[in-house]
Amino acid sequence: MSTAAELLEDQYYTYADILEWDEGERCELLDGVLVMLAAPSRLHQEILAGIFSQIYNFLKDKSCKVYPAPFGVRLFPKDDHSDDVYFEPDITVVCDPAKLDDRGCNGAPDLVVEILSPSTIKNDLLYKLNKYREAGVREYWIVDPEEKTLSANIMEQGRYILTEYGADAEAGSVVLSPFRLELKTVFP
Repeated sequence: MSTAAELLEDQYYTYADILEWDEGERCELLDGVLVMLAAPSRLHQEILAGIFSQIYNFLKDKSCKVYPAPFGVRLFPKDDHSDDVYFEPDITVVCDPAKLDDRGCNGAPDLVVEILSPSTIKNDLLYKLNKYREAGVREYWIVDPEEKTLSANIMEQGRYILTEYGADAEAGSVVLSPFRLELKTVFP
């Protein structure tokens, strides 16, 4: 097996290529463009743990499942693995078990959470927002550690409606109703 780090970032790649690489590689495909993922910061991981633990505890004994990164998401899966969009969101909630396999989610998850990092901010706010909407992800949460905010993008009639929450708020969820995320326990 080769490693993704040995490959050229200016070539076109598909999910079939990812299947050939070492499992420990952290990367994403943005319309065939390979993006290597850096190790997240300590603050990023603390915020991830705070959100993940609340969702995990809420979903105990429920049909929806929550997964922390690294967890692969193929928004537009193809049988021949020629799809060229592959993400590893910070947190993924999937309510349809038919979309799951041993490597992740095939199709649109129900809820995705991305925590902004300096290296991912542009992709998270623009590219991924559009791809998640296009794929039909029902909720896309963007967490900003600097501003201590959560921007909830809720799908309504094919477009996202934005609701913003501050550090002291409780963020609601359409997918996980009546779940409420206590943000004051998320931001240090």
